[in-house]
Amino acid sequence: MAETLNSLADLAAASPVQAAPVHVQKLDKFGRAYATGKRKNAVARVWIKPGSGKVTVNGRALDVYFARPVLRMILQQPLEIAKRVGQYDLMITVAGGGLSGQAGAVRHGLAKALTYFEPDLRPSLKREGFLTRDSRVVERKKYGKKKARRSFQFSKR
Repeated sequence: MAETLNSLADLAAASPVQAAPVHVQKLDKFGRAYATGKRKNAVARVWIKPGSGKVTVNGRALDVYFARPVLRMILQQPLEIAKRVGQYDLMITVAGGGLSGQAGAVRHGLAKALTYFEPDLRPSLKREGFLTRDSRVVERKKYGKKKARRSFQFSKR
């Protein structure tokens, strides 16, 4: 830090320009991409590999585990944005939380796994917000309160 900079030319010469990080494909020895997704208290582990579009969640079919169409739609969003519906086999294990949190965790993990398998998909998935972990969780209960914020009923007599 002993150097003093007198012009913009000195600044350009002093600090090298850092290139954007290059994302590379991350696969295991079986040719699968793995990622972990989280939402509320749910944690999903997602493995993807090229295939016919078969999806298993905790050893069961997708339609059996996530019976509500809204939850299945949430899961399919990253594949629809990337235009890869039916091109990958998904093996998912999910634990914790409720079904809605689990669906959000699977969506997060699937988007991350897609970027590990095909790094070129990262900008489109990031633009939609699928790579960001939703940090909203249930607020803790406080002492002197009935719930996190709800007070006990007040009565003057």
